[in-house]
Amino acid sequence: FKAENRKILREEEVEKCLINLLEIDNDGVKVAASNAISAMCENSASKRALGVQGIPQLVQLLSSDNEEVKEAAVTALVNLTAASPGNARAVAEAEVIEPLVNTLTAQRDGAVANAATVLANLATQEPFRTRVQRHGIMGVLAEPLRSTNSQVQSKAAFAVAAFGCDADARTELRNAGGLGPLVELLHSKNKEVRRNACLAVMVCASDELTAVELCRLGALDILEEINLSIVRKNNYSEAALEKLLDNNLSQKFSRMGYLSSSNIITDGFYDCGQTKPGVTFLSLKELSMQELTDQQAIIFINAKPQEERSTNFLYSFIGFGLFLIKRKDFLYCSPQIMGCCFFSCVRKGKGKKEEEKMKEIPHPQIISKDQDEINLEHSCWTPPPDFALLDYINDASKTILPLTTTREQVVALAQFVADKMGGPIERDKLHDFSWELHISETEFELKSHIVPIGKIKKGTFYHRALLFKVIADRIGVRCSLVRGEYNRAWNEVELVDDSPQGIAGLLLPPKKYIVDLMFEPGFLLKQGSAEADQYKHI
Repeated sequence: FKAENRKILREEEVEKCLINLLEIDNDGVKVAASNAISAMCENSASKRALGVQGIPQLVQLLSSDNEEVKEAAVTALVNLTAASPGNARAVAEAEVIEPLVNTLTAQRDGAVANAATVLANLATQEPFRTRVQRHGIMGVLAEPLRSTNSQVQSKAAFAVAAFGCDADARTELRNAGGLGPLVELLHSKNKEVRRNACLAVMVCASDELTAVELCRLGALDILEEINLSIVRKNNYSEAALEKLLDNNLSQKFSRMGYLSSSNIITDGFYDCGQTKPGVTFLSLKELSMQELTDQQAIIFINAKPQEERSTNFLYSFIGFGLFLIKRKDFLYCSPQIMGCCFFSCVRKGKGKKEEEKMKEIPHPQIISKDQDEINLEHSCWTPPPDFALLDYINDASKTILPLTTTREQVVALAQFVADKMGGPIERDKLHDFSWELHISETEFELKSHIVPIGKIKKGTFYHRALLFKVIADRIGVRCSLVRGEYNRAWNEVELVDDSPQGIAGLLLPPKKYIVDLMFEPGFLLKQGSAEADQYKHI
């Protein structure tokens, strides 16, 4: 229709005629009337009139056995709800959500694509988005994402972006296996599909679990490749890459060698060194399965609260009991041995009397076909706790957090970290500081490459810089973490100098400083100075 024709038809109140035609018992007429309604939506007045009167009839057509009728009806709903909150509200109130979700499994690609679009239109209003999510929308969208039709792919990806802002929705998509097909769409040669896929990845990467899974599926590598191409990159590809890394800090630091002050290190973070191009970034669990060799230690952060200690021990005990029960070749396990398993976890906090009593408990033999097959660590691996780190954070919260200025907090924290990592080192004796031997001994003691940072008592630049960043993040001191070469790393802070004498109240811009954690702990090196460059490179 031309604009002039739509205006004439509007003056003749054609909307009433079209709505009446929807009730005719002829599928061809219903399809034609629905198509005409779609065309008339270009006129804003007609759009309002058709929304008030025609939505209930169009909703009924979604239940038609005729796939062509269903497609025409949902196409009309797309045009009625586009940029029209009032019509979207009317559609939601017409109990159309379930029929629309069911239409996502329709036979015609046009019906599927348009159903996804209508649902995305509804998602612009939070109450309706919540109602749609209750119908399991993300689980259903997993299948349209696998479609070979570019229109369906594009609209399904956009719908994922519309609903992916909710954590439960992201979990639903993850559990339904929808992240894999979404990542595959990043390879699409279709510009719109690729753009919407990048948008969906950006939205879905809002939590660590989903971001880690997307990285595991290859989203990070694909996005890096896209952003290198002037033709393929888009407004969302760079933002998606940044979001993925910001919610997967272990991989970000491994790839980029940098964490900003807004990148807050939490429990579960680990540093396995700089990742070489083309090398797969392994999860902590995968790294825990590797045999102990001379490779670099993996520094792990896991400061669980005090009240969780006994719970963790109990979980270990229960897990061990279940492991024994599941063993088919397990023949006998007395109550005493089960008790020993539990008390061996907690006796560190007991006195000598309790330990002596434990020695008196008999240890019946467990008869099995092959005792060496039992490897509890690998069968039910859990990250090692770091109670020393927790104590560091608690101490810093009590002694450093109350200090009045950020400068004082930074200096005090630097001295605190250096004290925990072997103290100040004289520059000309740096080569005598045998931190490598200490780390190797710690790995051997733990029988693992994964070393909780609280276990490190002799740390070099990057151990100290990482500990500084971890504690600073917990007590609210803003700082960045930068990886250098040859085991170097440092922290950058921004501090505001005092106003010049005689000019009270003058607000000066902040200046960047590098915090000395090795030679003169707490000394602040101005960024760009010779001292700062020497600290980073020598």
